[in-house]
Amino acid sequence: MISLSDIPARPSAWITPPMIVLALLLLAAPDLLPAVGLYQYLGIEIAIWIGFALGFNLLFGYTGLHSFGHGAYLGIGAYAFGLFQHHVAVSLWGGLLAAVLAAGVAGALVGAFLSHRRGIYYALLTIGFGQIFWFLAMKLHRVTGGEDGLLGIPRPPLTLGPWQLALTDNRTLFYFAAALLMIVVVLCWRLANSPFGRVLQAIRQHETRARFVGYEVWRFKWAVFTLSAMLAGLAGSLLAMAQQSAYPDVMSLHQSGLIVMMVLVGGGLVSFWGPVLGVVFYFVARDVLGGLTETWLLWYGLIFMAMVMLRPEGLAGMLHGLLRRRPALKPTTAPAPATEAA
Repeated sequence: MISLSDIPARPSAWITPPMIVLALLLLAAPDLLPAVGLYQYLGIEIAIWIGFALGFNLLFGYTGLHSFGHGAYLGIGAYAFGLFQHHVAVSLWGGLLAAVLAAGVAGALVGAFLSHRRGIYYALLTIGFGQIFWFLAMKLHRVTGGEDGLLGIPRPPLTLGPWQLALTDNRTLFYFAAALLMIVVVLCWRLANSPFGRVLQAIRQHETRARFVGYEVWRFKWAVFTLSAMLAGLAGSLLAMAQQSAYPDVMSLHQSGLIVMMVLVGGGLVSFWGPVLGVVFYFVARDVLGGLTETWLLWYGLIFMAMVMLRPEGLAGMLHGLLRRRPALKPTTAPAPATEAA
């Protein structure tokens, strides 16, 4: 099985061809999705979950730390955004900042407990903390609305100086989410290909060896967990805007497992772009299979099992393998220079 280290990166490039392709697809998505029988809101969901998945993969794929409670930080971001709008001010930038900070603080606190653990103990603790946050969201009815959720969250307008743009329709909100997604893509790309990202990969390959060569491993594990939680909080704030509400179910163990499945099916363990493929595959499968049968999640689960057993490198690994098998173009032979007649 190939790994993230086997696929050459372009560490000096801020913008890469796949980023340009993604940007073009996002630009065309509001017109492309209805043309193939899908709906515009699907584009918002995909953009939000791609941002969530890319941040999660810094922890899961690059560092090899298995978090099964990451949906909690998505939910914290959603609740923080909604509570800011209800009790502080109707402000887009204020709400986004509150969501990122709330999820970051929660991630930093949890990361302080986790960063000295590894393996099964690390994974179990992530589940435990995730369930605590979910339980609090369910029981703090006066704050979160309990099982009914936090309702009536407005979509504040986008304000840039004197210029203001309403985000009430889904098309405009999609382009705003897509713009934030591209910033997250560039940020994650640069982090993954920076010295910080190399240390994360060294921890994934052999944590003890990384410690012996002088790295304070727990600091890197804490930092990447906090950063991943902050990106989850950003995705949660966009989810609250899209749904105009926040519910505790996004913090459940089921939703946390879903992001793991998306990253694994897409090939997040072998490619930076694996989470993007995994999210798109999940939502398209949900809508296409869901239109054919009510048991679409069963079929998606079977696809996930087959992928893990037969192609653990996921969709990105399959694409990479196909590209490597593609025969190289034969070099064109230059015509022999004509010999001058003696």
